[in-house]
Amino acid sequence: MTTACTVLAIESSCDDTAAAILRRGADGRTSILASVVRGQTDLHAAYGGVVPEIAARAHAEALDLCAEEAMDTAGMTISEIDAFAVTAGPGLIGGVVSGVMCAKGLAMATGKPLYGVNHLAGHALTPRLTDATAYPYLMLLVSGGHCQFLLVRGPDQFERLGGTIDDAPGEAFDKIARLLGLEQPGGPAVERSAQSGASDRFRLPRPLLDRDGCDLSFSGLKTAVLRARDAVVAEKGGLTQVDVADLCAGFQASVTDVLAVKTRRAMQMCIQQDAVPTALCVAGGVAANQAIRTVLETVASGFKTDFVAPPLALCTDNAAMIGYAALEQMDISAPAGMTLAARPRWPLDQSRPAMLGSGKKGAKA
Repeated sequence: MTTACTVLAIESSCDDTAAAILRRGADGRTSILASVVRGQTDLHAAYGGVVPEIAARAHAEALDLCAEEAMDTAGMTISEIDAFAVTAGPGLIGGVVSGVMCAKGLAMATGKPLYGVNHLAGHALTPRLTDATAYPYLMLLVSGGHCQFLLVRGPDQFERLGGTIDDAPGEAFDKIARLLGLEQPGGPAVERSAQSGASDRFRLPRPLLDRDGCDLSFSGLKTAVLRARDAVVAEKGGLTQVDVADLCAGFQASVTDVLAVKTRRAMQMCIQQDAVPTALCVAGGVAANQAIRTVLETVASGFKTDFVAPPLALCTDNAAMIGYAALEQMDISAPAGMTLAARPRWPLDQSRPAMLGSGKKGAKA
């Protein structure tokens, strides 16, 4: 019989400060009682990206306020919380430390257990929270600092089938936005501009499609966009809105095409291992991109499998996914307690070597 549990979770791995309260009933069903997210976009806007020191200080100032707001929203007091969960990595170390210390303080003050959660596991297990997706399933985790294909076999069983060897898609979107003078965060800005653009105007590469497997690379694509932009500027003396829209559309089409091909390969790899996925799932901030969602849904349909894309609020960084991952951990592992350490890098599949590169949230694995 499942033990009922109410958990307060904290997330602070990058530039969103978040707290959530989840309750798992005796029937095993989990509900989100509160989910609070405070972004830092305005604090970093002048710098063209996330400044780690600014992010860490903002987390330290907002964490207790977010936790208090979550309890108010849920109509609960701290005494009604059964356990605490916190992102212990990977991420910007200052932010991760802020969250871990806050969670340790709450656990110590109340005498309740504390669980440390891998941020990537939170994303990877979100389809179980939202859709009760059965194991095993294929997860494309695509975000600001990470991009990898994971065969998810259990709460702590993640087999990496491939991933990015340099820039993650989210980083590439941000960099393209900066190249073209668009606002940050770059993903939504590029997607909006691409809607009115012609994706076939510029001949942009589809990196690594000539290589077997499902590893990815987006650094060369970013350079190709830069060169195309510079050629237009040299010819015209500047960029028009049409030029920017066409560059965005071409870039987004290239990313989408690559993800489609590599996802098909990942599905085939699962089938060859006799681990037919119950679903093709996507999570992470870039999963909010509608063009990417649409092409992945088409891939899933081609394999006659379900496609699961969590609500947008649960694709980007949030604490609800951290709380749910902790609830799944409780059935198989003991609490971390006061020995919990913050980790800037924390690969999910530790049986494989880390991918090259270290984006916003550490190693690409």
